[in-house]
Amino acid sequence: MDHTTTLVIGGTGKTGRRVVHGLTRRHHPVRIGSRTAGLPFDWDDPTTWAPALQGAHAAYITFQPDLAVPGAAAAIGELAQLAVDSGVRRLVLLSGRGEPEAEKAELALSESGADWTVLRASWFDQNFSESYLLDPVLDGRLALPAGTVPEPFVDADDIADVAVAALTERGHEGRTYELTGPRALTFADVAAEISAATGRSVDYLPLTPAEFAAELTGAGVPAEVVELLDYLFTTVLDGRNEHPADGVRQALGREPRDFADFARRTAATGVWNAR
Repeated sequence: MDHTTTLVIGGTGKTGRRVVHGLTRRHHPVRIGSRTAGLPFDWDDPTTWAPALQGAHAAYITFQPDLAVPGAAAAIGELAQLAVDSGVRRLVLLSGRGEPEAEKAELALSESGADWTVLRASWFDQNFSESYLLDPVLDGRLALPAGTVPEPFVDADDIADVAVAALTERGHEGRTYELTGPRALTFADVAAEISAATGRSVDYLPLTPAEFAAELTGAGVPAEVVELLDYLFTTVLDGRNEHPADGVRQALGREPRDFADFARRTAATGVWNAR
C-alpha cells in the first residue's frame, strides 16, 4: 500500500499509542485522533469526525468508553460510512471478544462497504499496569467479582502488531481475528504471576458483584463506569471466552506473548514497586 496518512482514533490510549509507534517505525504518516489533538476527534462531537478523516487512507478505530454502551454500534456505522464516503476505505476496528453489543458494531462496520478488519480482543495484560487495576496491584489486593473463571489475557503489544499489519499489508481485508494470549489464567493466577515477577505479595480476593459495586461507588467511581465494569465482570467474564484463540498466529505467523513475560517486563520498569 502507499505510505499515506493513517488516522489512529484513540491514538494516546493503550493500544492506540502502540499502533502509532508501530506505524511510525514503518515510516507511515500518522494522524492521532483524540480530543486534545491539533485536529481533534471526539466521539461525542460528530462534527469533528470529517475533518479528522480528511486526506487519510486508513483508520484504526477504538471506541470510548466501550462498544457495550448504548449507541456505540450506531456511532461506528456512521463513522465507517463517513470514512468510506471520504475515501478512507481501510478500517480496522478494535472490538471485544464475546460481547454481543460489540458484534453489532462489527456488523455496522462491515455494512459500510469498507475494506474492514475486526480485532476481537480478550482482556488486556496492561489493565494491570496502565489502567484501573494498577492501584489494586500496588495495594497488593486484587478484590474483584471474577470467581475462578479463567481468561486468556492478551498483550496490547500483540493487538497493536496485528493492527499495524492489517493497516499496512494486504490479505487482512474481511477478516475477524480473535486475539488472546497463549493460555488462560484466573485472576488468582494473575496475582501469583505478578507476585513472582515483583517479589512482593499480591493477593486475589473474590468479591460478590454487590460488594464490588459498593467498593467502586465508595471510591467515587461514576455510576455509568460501575455499571460497565459490572457488565464486564458478571456477563462477559462468565466462561464464554476461557479458551485461547489463534488470531495472533493467523495474522502474524507467530505465537502471542505470554502473561508471565509481560509481568517480568513490567516489573523491571518499576511501575509495580510498592508505594
